[in-house]
Amino acid sequence: MKTLLLAVLSCVWACGLSAQKTTEKDDVTEIMKRVADWQIAHPNDGTEHDDLDWTHAALYMGMIDWAELSEKENGDDSYYRWLLRIGKRNHFQVGKWMYHADFIAVGQPFIDLYIKYGDEKMIAPVMARANWIVEHPARTTLELDYGKWETLDRWSWCDALFMAPPVYAKLYALTGDRKYLDFLNREYKATYEYLFDKKERLFYRDRRYFNQREANGMKVFWGRGNAWVVAGLVEILKVLSPQDGSRKFYEDLFVELSARLSGLQSPDGYWHASLLDPDSYPSPETSATGFIVYALAYGINMGLLDEARFMPVVEKGWKALTDAVEIDGKLGYVQPIGADPRTVTREMTEVYGVGAFLMAGCQYRMLLE
Repeated sequence: MKTLLLAVLSCVWACGLSAQKTTEKDDVTEIMKRVADWQIAHPNDGTEHDDLDWTHAALYMGMIDWAELSEKENGDDSYYRWLLRIGKRNHFQVGKWMYHADFIAVGQPFIDLYIKYGDEKMIAPVMARANWIVEHPARTTLELDYGKWETLDRWSWCDALFMAPPVYAKLYALTGDRKYLDFLNREYKATYEYLFDKKERLFYRDRRYFNQREANGMKVFWGRGNAWVVAGLVEILKVLSPQDGSRKFYEDLFVELSARLSGLQSPDGYWHASLLDPDSYPSPETSATGFIVYALAYGINMGLLDEARFMPVVEKGWKALTDAVEIDGKLGYVQPIGADPRTVTREMTEVYGVGAFLMAGCQYRMLLE
């Protein structure tokens, strides 16, 4: 009788846990849908940039993840169709500036659409751009004054590590042509050596911040800047095979940066605009938080980060993100475009913040499976 009672209690507990997870998964799905639908209904709200801008590239990457989940769970392909309409009306082109990382970022979701649909028109423009850059690499040095346009021909600011490197990683994974990987490795490691502070284990935004200090005397490390980097590492790790010798550098950096960032989460669950002086920027900041939650959740899902250590950080971060969503689905507290910590208010939104939210939500939902 005692054994039977224990078995019944165990079953009840397991069923209750399963029901709780199902409810939580539904809640995550529901709020992601609200956020995605609000953004689609309010195109360009908070920004004046065109379809091919880096801001929208980050949005599309989140929408790609959400489209995959929606189609898988509900047979709803409407988000894929939204992405296809954008691609088709722009002929799947990338931006105008030949070398600038921001202008190739939109190639990432276009490559993903090609992988799904197999239409070569979706990949031809980004492949042509990447081929030209690989065959005609920029001759400028990373050490140029950041005010000179030429310095933007290289990955001389940390945001660039989200925008461009995953394009080359995806093309390498797709084609097997090592020219993409060799270019990625050379340029990424040059930026790492230039912008990564090995003592603080964080990335400077660009050379202008090497000697600047926050009000509390600490070095200036921008929340979203480092979030761009760790999220970009996820995109690289997603496509580099564990058997590829190049992967170790990116995996080790991902684990190191993830550990450092997890320790900088504020008590309110957010990562604030200034990582080492959050008291000077006490308002929430959802774009940094979204990309970091995305990265940490991915790390747990892939077994790269210890669940017992990092799951509470992810749960706290996801709760903070959802607190910034209005009833109608508008995501607030997104720091506007910039290069350093700034004050943020609840009314502020931007498309890249929505992209980060959707990427984080999809990875968080995987943790609930």
